[in-house]
Amino acid sequence: MVRHLGFFQFKEGVSDEEIAMCFDELRAMVGQIPGLLSIEHGLHQSDEGLDDGFTHAFCMTFESIAARDAYLPHPVHMQRVELFQPRLERVIVCDFEVQDAFKATV
Repeated sequence: MVRHLGFFQFKEGVSDEEIAMCFDELRAMVGQIPGLLSIEHGLHQSDEGLDDGFTHAFCMTFESIAARDAYLPHPVHMQRVELFQPRLERVIVCDFEVQDAFKATV
């Protein structure tokens, strides 16, 4: 399993409605791109001060590295890139392969 994490800083003037529409379109990729299992996203809500101006985050889960690799040039993904890109000031993306999940034993 692969996690694909992204952090967005939207440009000044991008409305909440535009941001919501972008994330609606992002979520709609599940079921359209093989191996894309889920998408979660949300508004940054920490007071730690470590966000460096990024306001939103997302996490996609892919069944494999091959599925993630096929997603990158997929036409549905490229449509979302075209939707988001003009609205973004900055973006960071980071991927990692899930090896073992650690759970609390309380």
